[in-house]
Amino acid sequence: MVEENPSLKPFPVSWEELHRHAKALAWRLNEKGPWTGIVAITRGGLVPAAIVARELEVRLVETACTSSYDHQKQRGVELLKPVMEKVGTGKGWIVVDDLADTGKTLTLIKKLLPEAHYACVYAKPEGKPLVDSFVIEVSQDTWIYFPWDVELQFVQPIAVRKENK
Repeated sequence: MVEENPSLKPFPVSWEELHRHAKALAWRLNEKGPWTGIVAITRGGLVPAAIVARELEVRLVETACTSSYDHQKQRGVELLKPVMEKVGTGKGWIVVDDLADTGKTLTLIKKLLPEAHYACVYAKPEGKPLVDSFVIEVSQDTWIYFPWDVELQFVQPIAVRKENK
């Protein structure tokens, strides 16, 4: 794990944890359905959306393709591909992303799909007000390392990292 910004608290998530948390999100969403379809926010929302779609028996999955991160640096949100017209205003659809961080991505998508239900696996305080359903809240100064972004390697203990600052 490369820590480029030592002020951020690392929060590594394993495949098993992500699967368990996405399934917990599906449990919450199941009570609010039925659902017409799911819009996955690429790329981070693809895996959670697949798990939610499987658990809710939703076969119609669309994508909204955005770009806003480079490893540990967030920049302005760019819409690379909007959703198809059949999604309309989003009524009956769930928009799934991995994380609501600053809320910039969700703000952009909410303009396109104002009636959708917004769901994330993880939420930070700045993004939380834009999410209708989430599972885990983390602090704003936390950096989540998703399993598709990391490889296993040695990491110094927290106390040692603190001493080296």
